[in-house]
Amino acid sequence: MQKLLQTFSDIVGSKHVYHGERATRRFRKGYRYGDGEILAAVRPGTLLEQWKVLQACVAADVIVIFQAANTGLTGGSTPFGDGYDRPIVIINTMRIDRIDLIDGGKQVIALPGATLDKLEKALRPVGREPHSVIGSSCIGASVAGGVCNNSGGSLIRRGPAYTQFAIFAQIDAHGHLHLVNHLGVSLGETPETILSRLDGKDYTPEDISHSTNQWASDKEYCDHVRDVTANSPARFNADPRRHYEASGSAGRLGVFAVRLDTFEADKDVTVFYIGANDPDELGQIRRDILTNFRNLPIAGEYIHREAYRTAQIYGKDLFLFIRKFGTDNVPRAYAAKSWFDGITEKLGLGAGVSDHLLTALSRLLPEHLPKRMNDYRDRYAHHLLLKMGGDGAAEARDYLKARFPRPDADFFECTKDEGEAAFLQRFAVGGAVVRYRATHRKTVEDIVALDVALPRNMVDWFETLPKSITDRIEKTVYCGHFFCHVMHQEYLARKGEDCHALEQEMLAILDQRGAQYPAEHNVGHLYHAQPALEEFYRELDPTNSFNPGIGKTSRKKMWA
Repeated sequence: MQKLLQTFSDIVGSKHVYHGERATRRFRKGYRYGDGEILAAVRPGTLLEQWKVLQACVAADVIVIFQAANTGLTGGSTPFGDGYDRPIVIINTMRIDRIDLIDGGKQVIALPGATLDKLEKALRPVGREPHSVIGSSCIGASVAGGVCNNSGGSLIRRGPAYTQFAIFAQIDAHGHLHLVNHLGVSLGETPETILSRLDGKDYTPEDISHSTNQWASDKEYCDHVRDVTANSPARFNADPRRHYEASGSAGRLGVFAVRLDTFEADKDVTVFYIGANDPDELGQIRRDILTNFRNLPIAGEYIHREAYRTAQIYGKDLFLFIRKFGTDNVPRAYAAKSWFDGITEKLGLGAGVSDHLLTALSRLLPEHLPKRMNDYRDRYAHHLLLKMGGDGAAEARDYLKARFPRPDADFFECTKDEGEAAFLQRFAVGGAVVRYRATHRKTVEDIVALDVALPRNMVDWFETLPKSITDRIEKTVYCGHFFCHVMHQEYLARKGEDCHALEQEMLAILDQRGAQYPAEHNVGHLYHAQPALEEFYRELDPTNSFNPGIGKTSRKKMWA
C-alpha cells in the first residue's frame, strides 16, 4: 500500500495526502457518529485529480468513501468500526468547491466540495436562493451531499434535494470504472476531456441543454406537502419517487458535479413566533395553513421547550460565533476544535476538554436570546417559528390575530433581530445535543437520534413514550420541520443503558404510528436500509466498493 500512497502524492501533492491516526482523525471521525481505521485521506484539488485518485483506488481494489464537509448526522461519510474486507481510502472533495451560475442564476452547477453556505452567498446578488439555507442544514454541508442524501431542510416549498443532472463515476459489475456525463452540458467524450473542460469552465451557454423532460428540483412538492389527508409522509429517504442516479445515492457513486434549480428569494419576510401548551393547537395551525392559505410558508420550524433550554446553554457559543464571525468561518472552527481534541486525546485527557471549556466560557457571557422568546420559553412547552414572505405575511397575520390570544397559547410578530435569533436558536439545537453528551459523560451513555417522517394526516403528532422508556433517558430533545411533518427526536440515554435496545423499542412504536425513518439524514450506519433502498444501492454499486456498510448492509466485496 506504500506504492498507492506514493501514487496519491504524485497526483495531488504530498501535503494533501493524510495517513496515520492523528493526521486522519478529522476525516475518519464523524461529526456525531462513526470512526474506523483508514489507509489514507486524499484531498484532490481538481476534478481531473479526483478522477486519477479514483482510478488508482479502483486499480488497487480498495474501498472508497467520498466525503465533503463530514457534517453528516448518521455517520454516512466515514467508516464505522471494523468488519471491512479491504483497506479504506477517503476522498475528501472540499478543495473542489467552484459554483457556476447558469441561465442568469436560475440554475447552478456545483462541484463536489461546494457548500450550501457558499451557494447561498453566490446567489444573493442575483436575488435567488438555493434549495436550503442556513437554519435548515448543517453549516459547511455540501450541495452534492444534500443531493446524494435527498436532504430536505426547512424550506417547505422546495422538498427534498433532487436532480437528474449530474456527472458521476460508477464501477460496473466487472469492476470497470466509468465516467457518466448526465449534466446536460456538452464537454467532450473522454473522462479526461470532460473533467478538464469542466475544471477550466470551458463551456458556453450553447453547450448547455435545457430539456423539459429532466428536472433539477422536486417540482411536485408544493402540491404533495399540502395533502394533509394522505396517510404517507411528505418526504423520507427510502421514497423511490426521488431516487435517480446521484439523487439519493448516499455515496454509492463518485459525484463530480450536480446541476440544480435555484429559487427566487422571498421579499418582505416576516417571522411569527407561536407558543402553545397543547400540541393539538400547533397541529390545527399546520392543517389550516396547508389546506386554506393561498401562500405556503417559507419555513415552519418546531422546537420543544427542553430543546430550547438545551440550545440556550449548550449551543450558545455556536450562536454567538455565527453572529460575530458569520457562517464562513464555522467549518474552520470545527477543524480547529478537532485538531485540539486530537491533542487532548493523545495526552490521555479525552476528547471533551474543548467542549467543557467552550461551555464554561459561554456561561460567563451575557444572555444572548431576546426577552420575548425567553418569556415564551417559560410560558409554553411547544414553539412554532412561522416564516412568511410577501402576501403570505398579511395572510398569516390576519389568521393568527383571529385565533389568538387563547388561555394556553399566543403569538407575537418578530422584529428582524428576533426572527434571525429564533431561527439561529433552532439551528443550534443539533450541536447542543452533541455538546451535552460530551460534557455529561458520567451520566450519559450516548445519543439515540431518530429522524422521523410522520404521515401527513397524523393528528397526534407529538410523541408520548411509556415510563419503561422515559426512565432510561436523561434528556429528550424534540425539534423539526413541522409542516413537512419531519421530526428530529433525540434522546440522551442514561449511563449504562443499552442504546441499541432502547432505539429498537422506540422504532417499534414508530412503526405502529405509520412513520418512516430516516426522514432526511439518510440511513448512514444507524438505520437499516429498506429492501427497495438496498436494491437501489446494489444497482448503483454492484461490486460494493463505494461506502459499503451504510444502511447496515454488507461491507464485503460483491455484497458477500
